[in-house]
Amino acid sequence: METIYTTREEWLTVAVDALSEVFKAIDVKLPAVRVSVGWPGGRGNKNAVIGQCWASAAAADKVAQLFVSPRLDDAVQVLAVLTHELVHAVDDCKSGHKGAFTKIAKGVGLTGKMTATVASEELASKLGLIASALGGYPHAALTDIGGAEGPKKQGTRMLKVECAEGSGYTVRMTRTWIDSVGCPVCPCHGVTMEEAA
Repeated sequence: METIYTTREEWLTVAVDALSEVFKAIDVKLPAVRVSVGWPGGRGNKNAVIGQCWASAAAADKVAQLFVSPRLDDAVQVLAVLTHELVHAVDDCKSGHKGAFTKIAKGVGLTGKMTATVASEELASKLGLIASALGGYPHAALTDIGGAEGPKKQGTRMLKVECAEGSGYTVRMTRTWIDSVGCPVCPCHGVTMEEAA
C-alpha cells in the first residue's frame, strides 16, 4: 500500500480525525489529544501493553496523551488500539475499564474483555476503510525487544494482580509465581485474577 504520510505521528493524528466520525455516530465528541508511538509508562509489562492513555491532568497543557505500542504494525490493529485509547480520553481516564468506558466502547463497536478489547466485525470493516484512506502505516514493528538495546526485565519486583471483574481486590506476586502457577482466584467473584496493566 502506498504511504501517504512520512511519520507515524502524522498518520495517527489524521487517524484520530477519521475516528471522530465513529464516535459522532453515537453522539460522542472527541477531546483534543496528542498521539504517538511509544512504550507505556508505569510498572506493567511494557511488552504486553499495546496502548495507553494518560489523563489530561498528567500533561502540563492539560491535553490527554495517547500511546500505541511500537510492537504493532498492522494498520487495522493500530486503529483498534487507538479507538480503545480514545474511549479513555473521552472520559479522561475516570472510569478505568468500567461504567462510562464500557458504554462508549461497546457503542463504537469494541467487544471482548474491556481491558483488552477487539474490534467487532462492523468496526473492523470501518477501520479497514479508514486504514485504506490513510495509506500505509509508516512504521516497522520493533520485534527484537529482548536484545541489548531493549528494556531489561526486572524479575524480583512484586507485581500487582487484580480482580478481573473490577472489585478492587488486589494482591502482589512475583513474576516466578505468575509464570509457574498463574494468578490466584478472586475471593469476591471466584474468577481468575489478572496482572494489572
